Amino acid sequence: WLWGGASHMETFDLKPEGPLGFRGEFRPIPTSAPGLDISEHLPKLATHGDKLAIIRSLHHNSPGHVDSTHTVMTGYPGKDAPPPYRPDYPDFWAVASKVCGERVSGVPAHMALPRVRFNGSAYLGAGLEPFRIRSDPNAKNFEVPNLQLNSQMIGRLSERRNLLARFDGLRSDIDQSGVMDSLDTYNRKAAELLTSGSVRKAFDLSHEKPEVRNRFGRHAVGQRCLLARRLVEAGSSFVTMQMQNPRIPGAIGNWDIHAVNGHLFDETRARLPMYDRAIATLVEDIYDRGLDKKVMLIVSGEFGRTPRINPQKGTSSKVVQPGRDHYPAAMSVLVSGAGMQTGQVVGSTTARGERPKDRRLDPNDLLATVYRHLGIDYQEMVPDTSGRPVPLIPHGEPIRELL
Repeated sequence: WLWGGASHMETFDLKPEGPLGFRGEFRPIPTSAPGLDISEHLPKLATHGDKLAIIRSLHHNSPGHVDSTHTVMTGYPGKDAPPPYRPDYPDFWAVASKVCGERVSGVPAHMALPRVRFNGSAYLGAGLEPFRIRSDPNAKNFEVPNLQLNSQMIGRLSERRNLLARFDGLRSDIDQSGVMDSLDTYNRKAAELLTSGSVRKAFDLSHEKPEVRNRFGRHAVGQRCLLARRLVEAGSSFVTMQMQNPRIPGAIGNWDIHAVNGHLFDETRARLPMYDRAIATLVEDIYDRGLDKKVMLIVSGEFGRTPRINPQKGTSSKVVQPGRDHYPAAMSVLVSGAGMQTGQVVGSTTARGERPKDRRLDPNDLLATVYRHLGIDYQEMVPDTSGRPVPLIPHGEPIRELL
């Protein structure tokens, strides 16, 4: 998840022939798939072009970070609400967790590395939140807190859980808000993780050869990609990685590169090699390990960036520098695996990257594709808070080019 909104004009939909003021400094390079060109700063991904599909014609109408995240994750337009954020409709993680449940007992269906922004289950009920892993798996002292117990502690934990179970009826009568249910579910997940040898092993990256860890990149993003693969193999159904920027002096830490926040091209040059290495290795790993029919990889943010470059004085730099602003009217999404038809571009945008030209798609079509892969009926009607039946997504069909 590219929080802040990555620029399609610098990654997967470059316009080198576009007019001055629109085209960026980067140039496209060919990939291993004919007709699929991507940024020159993504050379490792280019070698795996045959395993990628780039959707260039996705668009929606929500301009802010909060409402656009709601739109992309739920299929329903949201509102740019202040914290604490509560979505009006359940996101696809909550839907999938509710419908599919745990693949392996004791392994949370949804793991977040390190977090998911503006997510929620809305009227689907409590207890569907992701299990968050906040620590950096690249750190020398990386460990998931309290995932190590000796035999004596495991016995005491079992006694404690039995004691707590006696209070379930009373607590459910007292609490009608759903908060207690949510806490109970989260605590249950934590307790089950404590006693699950397979999950503890998945978190122990020392089981991987050093050369494998090096291929992903010895930084938080690379090691989270590696950990994500290990967690899926251990039984987790969904792993969300929020991909932050590397530590760049003066950088804002995410992909929201307005000119006031940072220098568009300098920051992107620094960021893309990390992104390229981690994602390319994850794609390669998924295919090499025979996971490409089961595992769907999606790389997306909440929107693209304005095709027109908007220079402004940077808050930190104090000099005028290039940037691009929020732009939901055109965005690019990378997908791989899931037995999909890869090595292709789906859709296109106009000459200046301003709007879809061919094959107009919106987040509902991407969500319908995800639900189809998971075996979920995306047209299923679910009662909302008022009891009114509403579909999981209001419209949309699986993207036929990928099937």
